[in-house]
Amino acid sequence: MSMALLWDTAVATLTSSLATPAGIVAACSAAVAGALVVVSSFVKTMIPLRCLAVGGNLGFLLYGALHPSLIMMLLHGALLPINIWRTAEMVRLTRRVTAAAAENDLSGVWLRPYMRSARMKAGRVLFRKGDAARHLYFLASGQIEFVEIGEMMEAGRLFGEIAFFAPDKRRTLTARCATDCTVLRIDETTFKQLYFQNPAFGFQVVNLVTSRLIADRHRLESMMASSRPAPLGS
Repeated sequence: MSMALLWDTAVATLTSSLATPAGIVAACSAAVAGALVVVSSFVKTMIPLRCLAVGGNLGFLLYGALHPSLIMMLLHGALLPINIWRTAEMVRLTRRVTAAAAENDLSGVWLRPYMRSARMKAGRVLFRKGDAARHLYFLASGQIEFVEIGEMMEAGRLFGEIAFFAPDKRRTLTARCATDCTVLRIDETTFKQLYFQNPAFGFQVVNLVTSRLIADRHRLESMMASSRPAPLGS
């Protein structure tokens, strides 16, 4: 088939499609959806990309309904709820992190939907001093002991974040389950995906980790001040 014949066929098909109001709406829907797909190729962050994908799905779904195409309707009808769900998921995460930063909540509970849970018996060692830091942890229940300093941590806390973000990524303490524990963890790959999908998430995480370091420093300063002997004559 020659190019001229292909062109004539395309023009005839377009002309017949635009002969009715439904055809005009279908063509406009397809044009808008195609434009959104092109724009999405230049977007680097996940929330705008998902929003553009939702718009493209709606446009192609409308086109498939008005200019009957069962395959197009099935494809974009299946993709639409997925893109809506993923968009809502990222928006919820952003709101949780922003709220946690505003309230100075250092627990990290907002990361739970993205973490894997594991039950561990008392005495189980999560990591040892000097180990490579491959996971960030959240203690859902039980108690964790940091062996070298003899400190106990109660449930509801994020831990292991210092080495996770340190340049050498090495653990500075040994963490052991003092009781039966439920521990959630997120690996570096998943964490990086969340960061690149939503830079606001990464920025707020940095704020929270910084807040944790400052709080630890203040606690250490208070402990050192309380352990100093009183001056003579006081």
